[in-house]
Amino acid sequence: MTTLHIGPARHIGPAATVRHGLALAGRSVTKIRKNPESLLDVTLQPIIFLLLFVYLFGGALAGSPGEYLQLLLPGLMVQNIAFASLGTGMALNTDITKGVFDRFRSMPIARSAPLIGAVLGDVVRFVVTLAVLIGFAMILGFRVQTDPGRFLIAVVLMILFGLCLCWVSVFVGMLVKSPQAVPGTLVAFIFPLTFGSNVFVDAATMPGWLRGWVEVNPVTHLTNAGRGLLLGGEWVGDAAWAFLWAIAIAAVFFPLALRAYRRRVG
Repeated sequence: MTTLHIGPARHIGPAATVRHGLALAGRSVTKIRKNPESLLDVTLQPIIFLLLFVYLFGGALAGSPGEYLQLLLPGLMVQNIAFASLGTGMALNTDITKGVFDRFRSMPIARSAPLIGAVLGDVVRFVVTLAVLIGFAMILGFRVQTDPGRFLIAVVLMILFGLCLCWVSVFVGMLVKSPQAVPGTLVAFIFPLTFGSNVFVDAATMPGWLRGWVEVNPVTHLTNAGRGLLLGGEWVGDAAWAFLWAIAIAAVFFPLALRAYRRRVG
């Protein structure tokens, strides 16, 4: 019987780790290209959310669906980015249960490369969900009231936040036993972030205890920055807070995810 021998672990520098992660991100993109049905959640969900919230609540909250659409869209961009990040942990958990990571362990790559590759590969999902959401919103009457440069900053900032939020998804994906348990667990984290914010209503209308949470919520800062960048107005302060929150989330959950991954695969 032939025994597979895995040599002793060797130090792999940051540059090589990034290179390995990018190579495995290409694997994630290839999987999407071969299985475009995996993008159904980030193509249908934005349209459903947009139609439901604009036409159910627009008249009551803003006087008309058209007025509410202008206020709502930047927040919905953040919300859809947050929900799109759920797929990262689910995909990684699926790969582990199918034995894909057993092959990665025998390769001379950084231990974190499969996780980094999965997160970077999700840029495609983020771009698709934002493109669908913004495109459909423009059909309904949404108009960007600033310049293309600010629009691009808004998109990049939201994608960056989504990439950092993916590390929460990766961490959960490494902890739970089955892929089906990942979204159910993460929803308990995502819902307070997205619905406990100013995405749908003005924080001034909320009770004091809830308003305190909303005002420090990173989704609130990112939504305010998005509104300033797309509709005009102040945005720099909120963008800075959103950026700092994103870095803090990644700084906390990246090492936690890596530790959980090492325990999971041995």
